[in-house]
Amino acid sequence: MAIAVGTRAPEVEGVELDGPRALVFFKVTCDTTQLATPALEALARAYPGRVVGVGQDASPELDGFARTYGVTFPLVPDLDPYPASDGYGIASAPTAVAVDADGRVADVAESWDREGWNRVSATLARLLGVDAVAVSKPGDGLPDFKPG
Repeated sequence: MAIAVGTRAPEVEGVELDGPRALVFFKVTCDTTQLATPALEALARAYPGRVVGVGQDASPELDGFARTYGVTFPLVPDLDPYPASDGYGIASAPTAVAVDADGRVADVAESWDREGWNRVSATLARLLGVDAVAVSKPGDGLPDFKPG
């Protein structure tokens, strides 16, 4: 089970937790992550500079994933033994974690869960003081839920 809301967000090497942010944990070979990438990208476009991908892969694989799937938000590696993923209790990919300005976990969505990812988007918007953006809507080609 992923980290609990209200918990202090663990540090992630290469990521500044300097204000509200969403961390997206994933593995490049995960078919659920690949399926959900358009929604992940929509999250990043909605909140520029506030979304970082944390991949359980080396930088060359992350770069290839970004090219293949059109990812424009920053990606940082979390290599074996996966200290960041373990710190956040990541058990499925993708997982989105919204972190507030005080460095506390504000929301979590595990696997591909349209309702959960839209909720994380709304949480991040509230933390940033901007209008929320739905990252996925029925009929956009994504299922309501797909386990990761």
